[in-house]
Amino acid sequence: MLSELQKAAAQAIVNVFETGRTLGDYARVTLLAGDPGHLTYGRSQTTLGSGNLYLLIKAYCDMPGAACARALKPYLPRLAAIDLALDRDMAFRELLKEAGGDPAMQDAQDGFFDRVYWTPAAKTAGVLGFATALSTAIVYDSLIHGSWGALRDRTTAKLGQPAKAGEKAWVGAYVNERRNWLAAHPNTLLRRTVYRMDAFNALIKAGNWSLGVPLSVCGVTVDQAALSCRAPVVVSASDAATRNLHLTKPPMTGNDVRALEEALAREGYAVNRDGVFDEGLDGVLKSWQAENGIVADGIAGPATRTILGL
Repeated sequence: MLSELQKAAAQAIVNVFETGRTLGDYARVTLLAGDPGHLTYGRSQTTLGSGNLYLLIKAYCDMPGAACARALKPYLPRLAAIDLALDRDMAFRELLKEAGGDPAMQDAQDGFFDRVYWTPAAKTAGVLGFATALSTAIVYDSLIHGSWGALRDRTTAKLGQPAKAGEKAWVGAYVNERRNWLAAHPNTLLRRTVYRMDAFNALIKAGNWSLGVPLSVCGVTVDQAALSCRAPVVVSASDAATRNLHLTKPPMTGNDVRALEEALAREGYAVNRDGVFDEGLDGVLKSWQAENGIVADGIAGPATRTILGL
């Protein structure tokens, strides 16, 4: 039974393979000419061509609070039908990128990759008698990358079942078999993915079957600090009630206007403290801004409020 840290390290390795980041890139949309998977998306790059992109987007749309669900739902029939025209649908691709910043999408992807790839990989490793984290990571990578079954059978045909050959010997042979297959593949894109097996061979050579961290994969350091982080969520912590104050018709009124008047009065300016942003306050504010090296536009925005202590 793998620990949560070992699971996180195994998944981080595949994330690095797919996106160059230990946590993956939940908003990554990729389309490479000649990729049989066609449009790929998300933390560990699931594909339109496999039908799995449909499963992911459906799971997201079913989540409470999914910010982009309403916009994405009309695409579900096309995703289910594996409509390859979606490869070039720029509105769809931009929508996927936007959804990638939604915490609900990040949760949906975490659950999806666990359900569709990690759990089957762990169960498969158990059936084969694998006890190490590295062996499970290699199965997980192959399920995501593709053609696990064919390369498993080729390795077994040469070496026998893992129980007979021994876990480490069989897994080492599998990695080499897969590397040779990738290196000679007629699809030139797949030839360029031999780095995945080279990275696993480096971990095997180092004897890091437990996936102890820190470890290095393709020049990226996977350590406990990186694995403890969450994906970034881009959200403003500004008070939504804070408004930029300026001269309008009718004039702005309220406690925030009064606070601005009182702040200017403390600076030595003569103002009416009536909570109304009139022409008199506009002129005073512009004078204060000019004297304090701020653009004298009469707008009490973030810079003005900060310097006045508001």
